[in-house]
Amino acid sequence: MTDSDNDGEERYSNYLQYLPAFYREDDFTGRFLNIFEDILKPIEGVIDNLAFYFDLGTAPQSFLPWLASWVGLVMDERWPEARRRQLIKSVVELYRWRGTKRGLSEYLSIYTGVVPQITEPVVRPKAKLDPGTRLGAEAYLGGGEPFTFDVTIAVQDIAEVDIDVVRVIIESQKPAYTTYTLKVLAQGPTEGEK
Repeated sequence: MTDSDNDGEERYSNYLQYLPAFYREDDFTGRFLNIFEDILKPIEGVIDNLAFYFDLGTAPQSFLPWLASWVGLVMDERWPEARRRQLIKSVVELYRWRGTKRGLSEYLSIYTGVVPQITEPVVRPKAKLDPGTRLGAEAYLGGGEPFTFDVTIAVQDIAEVDIDVVRVIIESQKPAYTTYTLKVLAQGPTEGEK
C-alpha cells in the first residue's frame, strides 16, 4: 500500500520524526505510519483549533446545541443562527432575571431584535374608601386584573416573528401565577428606509 504525491514520489509519514533514527531510515515504517497519520490528522485538526469550538463567534453551527446544553438550554432550531448564538451567550445572565420584567424583555429582545413594551394595566377604582368601608375576600385594591401584564412588540415585518416562539418564551420566563396578553404589531418602515 503506497501513497504517492503528484510527482510520483512516495510520501513518508511526518510521525517518523518522533521515532529513533534507526526507524526513520526504514521505507516500510514511513509508509506504514501514513495509515495512522491519515486517520489521526482530522482529530489533530480539531484539537489544534479547539478554542474556536468554544467561542460562540466561531463555533460550527452543529456545535451550538452541545454548547447550549452546558447551560441547561434546549435550542429551538426555528431561531436564526445569529440569535441562537446571542441567546447562548446571554443565557446565564437571563437566568438571573428569570420571572422579572427585565429578564422577559431581554429574552424577547434577543429573539425579535426589538425591545418589547411590557406593562401592567392600571385601572383607577371608581369608589373611594372611607373609614366605614368593608372589604370582602374577593376584593382587591389597585386596578386591572391582578397578576396580569401586557406584552406589545412592534416589529418591521410580522412574518419574521414566529408568534408561537414568542409565546413559548413568555411562558418559560413569566412567573407561573401570572397571565398575559400579547400584541405583535407591524411598525412599518421609517422615513430613512422608504
